[in-house]
Amino acid sequence: MSSIVDKIKELKTKRNAVILAHNYQRGEVQDIADFTGDSLGLSQQAAKTQADIIVFSGVHFMAETASILCPDKLVLLPDEHAGCPMANMVTLKQLQLKKKEHPNAKVVCYVNSTAAVKAESDICCTSSNAMKIVSSIPEDQEILFIPDKSLGGYVASKLHRSMILWEGYCPTHHRILAEHIISMKKEYPHARVVVHPECTSDVIALADHVASTTGIAKYCRESDSQEFIVGTEIGILHRLQKENPQKSFYAITRLADCTNMKLITLEKILWSLEDLVYQVKVPDTIMGRARIAIQRMLDLS
Repeated sequence: MSSIVDKIKELKTKRNAVILAHNYQRGEVQDIADFTGDSLGLSQQAAKTQADIIVFSGVHFMAETASILCPDKLVLLPDEHAGCPMANMVTLKQLQLKKKEHPNAKVVCYVNSTAAVKAESDICCTSSNAMKIVSSIPEDQEILFIPDKSLGGYVASKLHRSMILWEGYCPTHHRILAEHIISMKKEYPHARVVVHPECTSDVIALADHVASTTGIAKYCRESDSQEFIVGTEIGILHRLQKENPQKSFYAITRLADCTNMKLITLEKILWSLEDLVYQVKVPDTIMGRARIAIQRMLDLS
């Protein structure tokens, strides 16, 4: 394993590459990355990197976002099959039809979506800034929130604001059930419950804190509690334990495992750097409009 790590480091330097990894990636992939974070943090890192090559250890829509923000750089996704089920729940055609039904609505697009869908949207958001993005839109303005009904519903409830919600969701987060939390609380009565806003509303109602993965990491780091029941994709546990070795973390359920996120391995990162695969490039016809929606988000963040 160490020889693979050494080869990756050597090639990374030779090619002037940077490795970005999402918090849901395998532990060893997070450890080799130059930056590990949530969708917003990774977007910001991609936008400001001086590297010639971005190796994106995440899923396809994340690599697309990096390509949009860095059109002059080579963006690589180590496994071309690393997709996102939620992103596939809204197509360009479906969105265009919905916009005709609501011609005056502003489209707020969760970054878990394709570049083509972003290009048809007014502004993007992530789970860490969705509240701020929606709050920036006048209250009398109709909003179509796509594609995650759980995140959209959470934002709507917190802001006491009506929004048109798309019927998309994250299958991984929806495998986390309220009954899992109730059972875990009996076993660990002093543990704090932290969950991601992609969870269902009944799960969110049982949480002590709701946040993006970076927000969860911050909460666990700053909290006086020594035990945490964590409701998001289980890859985050590696970071939490690494940053807080004296604290204990328990997954609400081991079923919250995104197989797409786990497709990327150290071997695939090495092959990606060796053969410069798989290249992700957003077409110019889409890139410009998608960049506007993403940049509006970054400007507010």
